[in-house]
Amino acid sequence: MKALVTGANGFIGSHLVEALVQRGWDVSCLVRRTSRLDSLAGRPVRMVVGDSRDRESLRPAVRGQDYIFHLAGLINAPDTKTYFEANAGGTLNLLEACLEEGPPFRRFVHVSSISAAGPSPCGGAPLREDDECRPITDYGRSKLEAERLVLERADRLPVTIIRPPNVIGPRQKELADSIRLIRRRILPLVGTGRPQTSLAYVGDVVAALLLAAERPDSRNQIYFVTDGPGHSWREVTRAVIDALGMRGPFLRVPYGLQLAAAAIAEAVARLRKTVPVVSLANVLAARRYCWIYDGSKIERELGFRAATDLAEAVRLAVAWVVEGGRR
Repeated sequence: MKALVTGANGFIGSHLVEALVQRGWDVSCLVRRTSRLDSLAGRPVRMVVGDSRDRESLRPAVRGQDYIFHLAGLINAPDTKTYFEANAGGTLNLLEACLEEGPPFRRFVHVSSISAAGPSPCGGAPLREDDECRPITDYGRSKLEAERLVLERADRLPVTIIRPPNVIGPRQKELADSIRLIRRRILPLVGTGRPQTSLAYVGDVVAALLLAAERPDSRNQIYFVTDGPGHSWREVTRAVIDALGMRGPFLRVPYGLQLAAAAIAEAVARLRKTVPVVSLANVLAARRYCWIYDGSKIERELGFRAATDLAEAVRLAVAWVVEGGRR
């Protein structure tokens, strides 16, 4: 089998590439000239230089492929226009390149996000795939628009959309940053202590992507992927502390100080015309909103079962950081 993976050097993409190679697939990775390729080093894959915002560069990349796994996109961008150009415009270019190049692909697996659905009601029922989408960020709105573009072409291209939750595992930058802070005994107080988010280990998300690609009954469907019930952010923090084998005391960073740091980071980024290290939107999202989703549809229809619990997912992420975080 031949597969093209966009965003192959990213967090989930690099794990997907590993799994495809282990299965003996012929894997092509769409990368930009400026991409860091540490996570792909030594893999028996073909590097295809291109950019999802340049449709002509995509045509040779999709040519002759059986499967397309589209993970490329921007999680952080300086403005609304950039989000939509990368996440919606890039998806449109890839879809059109596939339709222009044909013959028909076996599956176009589009990796979206829970941000496209929007937050769930805190204390209420988890959101399901057929609930109305109400994204609250430019990132979420751009991902929802990308989903719309994918589904508009579902009569000409076999598609499946996967919405991962907050994903845990080696190479996950935000969790790695938190682990490094905790190792220095700095403890940001995140969330309210109540269940606020769905989670999944990166290996389980990859397993869901492969099921979505290979199962005929997943065509034209949207699936949430989770490890089960919602978690509190403090559960994650406690799991990190346990995995590190640490005990207190810690320097606790209160919510107000996190907001101030985010505001300063955004001001500096505006002056430098860069993306802030931490944003007010991210700090607020972790405090004010809940992001809990019902993953029963993919379990019921495709037989998906998460194999890795929170403690093991965090242990693997911590081990990667402690070992140097190189691969």
